[in-house]
Amino acid sequence: MGVSSKSHLKVVVLVGGASAEREVSLSTGRGCAAALRGEGYEVLELDAGSDLVERLKEIKPDIVFNALHGRWGEDGCVQGIFEWLGLPYTHSGVLASALAMDKQRSKVAFQAAGLPVCDSRLVSKEEAQAGHVIVPPYVVKPNNEGSSVGIYIVQDGANTPPKLSDDMPAQVMVETYAPGRELTTTVVGDRALAVTEIITDGWYDYDAKYAAGGSTHVIPAELPEEITAACLDYALRAHEALGCRGVSRTDFRWDETRGLDGLIILEVNTQPGMTPTSLVPEQAEHCGMTFGQLCAWMVEDASCER
Repeated sequence: MGVSSKSHLKVVVLVGGASAEREVSLSTGRGCAAALRGEGYEVLELDAGSDLVERLKEIKPDIVFNALHGRWGEDGCVQGIFEWLGLPYTHSGVLASALAMDKQRSKVAFQAAGLPVCDSRLVSKEEAQAGHVIVPPYVVKPNNEGSSVGIYIVQDGANTPPKLSDDMPAQVMVETYAPGRELTTTVVGDRALAVTEIITDGWYDYDAKYAAGGSTHVIPAELPEEITAACLDYALRAHEALGCRGVSRTDFRWDETRGLDGLIILEVNTQPGMTPTSLVPEQAEHCGMTFGQLCAWMVEDASCER
């Protein structure tokens, strides 16, 4: 697609949905839609509801820009709809999306690719609340949500397990706590962009990610060359291990007291946030790509059979 053809392309930016990350998706979608209009595309924002298939058939877009986050939008479900309807779309396909959203299964893929992860177990919510499943410190979180939704940290020396909220799923992941610095790397196509360090007063949770002033981003992260190179390498290998397409973001923890052995992959995000405070646009800009150019690249990259 050349620049001259952009005005003839009808792009639906799919936003909202029914996941716990609806508000983030709305913010992502607004920003991406505005950026794409600035790049010359005809853009329509569509809130993903129960009539999604009918609306897509009615609109007949040339491309779907998937700005959904969380379940149903990030786990392969909506990607299957796009494939069924034959609509080219952005980001990863059905299998990679489902695999990345399932934290335990994605770890299996990472380990098979020789990438470092934390030990973890899947247990029932009741078991996680009845007693320590593993020795503290550890983390309890949903196995299939993103954006640090529902994170519980059990500190070293804690006498009792956590009391989980009613909206936690019936099955949860209990994962060995990885101490250290929070790092993240974006992959665009076949290129790992940069390493950002995320500095917060506490855990990098939902508010720290999306609230103004919730975290400080240091880009490029001040790291030994060996660690920067490893983050770039690991992020690209994780992207490829899951079969991701388009843009992804890999999150790490690094315990600097252990050198390279202290670098651990936490997860890969196949629908990373594109809000005003998000990490991916910052890394793209650091590498000389404007937000509009990044969104346009994603549209140009869109396809079926991803």
